[in-house]
Amino acid sequence: MTIAGAGPTGALLALGLARRHCSVILQDPLSQEQIQARSRAYALTHSSRRLLERLDLWEPLAEHLIPFQALRLEDQELHRVVMFGPGDLGGANRGVAAIGWILDHQPLMALLFDRLRSEAAVELRLASQRSPDAAGSRPDLEIACDGPGSPHRKQWQLPLWSRPYNQGCLTLKVRLRDPDPQLAYELFRAEGPLAVLPLGDRTFQIVWSAPLARCQERASLPGPRLLDRLAGVLPAGLEVEALLDQPCAVPLQLSLAPRLHQGHRLLVGEAGHRCHPVGGQGLNLCWRDVATLLDLVEGHASAAVPPSRIARRYGRRRLPDLILVGLATDALVRLFSNRQPLLLGVRRIALALLQRSPSLRRLALAAMTDGPLPHHR
Repeated sequence: MTIAGAGPTGALLALGLARRHCSVILQDPLSQEQIQARSRAYALTHSSRRLLERLDLWEPLAEHLIPFQALRLEDQELHRVVMFGPGDLGGANRGVAAIGWILDHQPLMALLFDRLRSEAAVELRLASQRSPDAAGSRPDLEIACDGPGSPHRKQWQLPLWSRPYNQGCLTLKVRLRDPDPQLAYELFRAEGPLAVLPLGDRTFQIVWSAPLARCQERASLPGPRLLDRLAGVLPAGLEVEALLDQPCAVPLQLSLAPRLHQGHRLLVGEAGHRCHPVGGQGLNLCWRDVATLLDLVEGHASAAVPPSRIARRYGRRRLPDLILVGLATDALVRLFSNRQPLLLGVRRIALALLQRSPSLRRLALAAMTDGPLPHHR
């Protein structure tokens, strides 16, 4: 099998396939150092926890996983707050003392590359422009994990439905003064949602959505002026001490490839879909792609099933989850980035119901942590 793209999704998939006795070629035009050097963090939910446990990666990453035991959902327009805690978890997640975890990109990739280099079934072709399509005899599966601009998706002429948002996303890491180290924030503001995610040692990842031009302007500001702008939108009690990295502004879009396969070729991760970062669904959605494909490969290991059938089943299984999460995140952004009186009333009612109903909080948290479909939970 060949995989294009050695980021978190491609590397994790390569490791999972190698553990299932598949020979894998993992190719990326960037070097290992360039891939690992990215400054970003990921919010992991319980579906990702189970996948990492399954691949024996959870314990080795334990010292880098920053749990958050509470999530503060705040509508800053209506001054309404809903708190989620471990008691709102249900099913197989009940009893776990964390709603989710924040994991920095660099230790994750360092561990993945270390494990990949110890797998005899994996051939790494990093810093290579050579396409897996040219890798000799045709592989059983050709998998594109090469991101939202996927050259392989374009080469294979697979269609992509895409709708840009009028928002961009500004990411930066900051140090706060005396924060609660196990509390994460999702703040709904008129210009777009803002997430504040704990990284340990008073370090927090900020994911700040706003009109793209405004994000780009903020990214170009001198550090002190940017921190002044940020201080003006953070909740009371959160005080910024220092900027810790170079802010990055990127455009946001909702996109989906209506066909995730073509014969023996597959789109996995952001090569096939993207959603708004509200709720931290992005990487978890990509890793549910990985889990589904590993299930299919493992389930058909003892049968002579054509690779094209595995690819077709993968596409059928993943599309409902991708569509529902995409629609849900889109609806949240449109509802909470809007000042129309009617929608303000809808928001007021929805937040009041969440505040008063443990059952609704469990349902909402189940959808956020394990996906909206029951078989993912």
